Amino acid sequence: MYRWYVVNTYSGHENKVKSNLEHRAMTLGHRAALRQIVVPTETVSELKDGEKKSVEKRTMPGYVLVQMNLNEDTWGLVRGTPGVTGFVGAGDEPIPLTQGEIDRLLKRGAPTGGASAQQTGTAGATARPRVSQFTIGESVKVISGPLSDFSGEIAEINEDAAKLKVLVSIFGRETPVEVGFDQVKKV
Repeated sequence: MYRWYVVNTYSGHENKVKSNLEHRAMTLGHRAALRQIVVPTETVSELKDGEKKSVEKRTMPGYVLVQMNLNEDTWGLVRGTPGVTGFVGAGDEPIPLTQGEIDRLLKRGAPTGGASAQQTGTAGATARPRVSQFTIGESVKVISGPLSDFSGEIAEINEDAAKLKVLVSIFGRETPVEVGFDQVKKV
C-alpha cells in the first residue's frame, strides 16, 4: 500500500536527494514502489535590488516527502541514498503521514489520486495568499522598541514570523530593520 513518509536530509540538499532517489529507484528496479517524491515549496514575493520578484522557497528545509510502498527493499533504498539521514518516526520505524497532514503540507484541498499521483515532481508549489495588512513599498512608522518614531518603507514581509523588514533612515543612510507587525503603524 502506498503511503506518504517524511525523509530527513541534509539541509539544502533536498533537490539533490530527490534526484538521487529517483535515479537509484530506476537503476535498482524499484521505480514502481516509489510513486512520488516531493520537495515542498511555495512561491513568495521578495524585494531584491528595488524590484519585486517571485522566488521558490522550501517550506520544510531538511525534509523530502516520499509516497511509497514501504518494505525492506524500499526502506534500504531510501536509507542508502546519499544525503538522507533517515526517516521521521518513532525509533527505527517510519510513521506514515495521515491524508490530512499531507494535504496541509502540499497545500491541497482534495486527496491525491489519478494521473498526477503517478508523476514525480515538486508538487505543492503554490503561491501563498497575502493575509497581511501591509504591502511592500508601503510607508510605516515604528511605534515601539528602540527605533520608535522612525519612519520607513517596507522592503520585506515575513508572514510566518509576523515580521517586516523596514528601511529606515539612520544618520542619512537607509538601514534595514526587522520589526514585528505590532511594532509599526501605517503612515
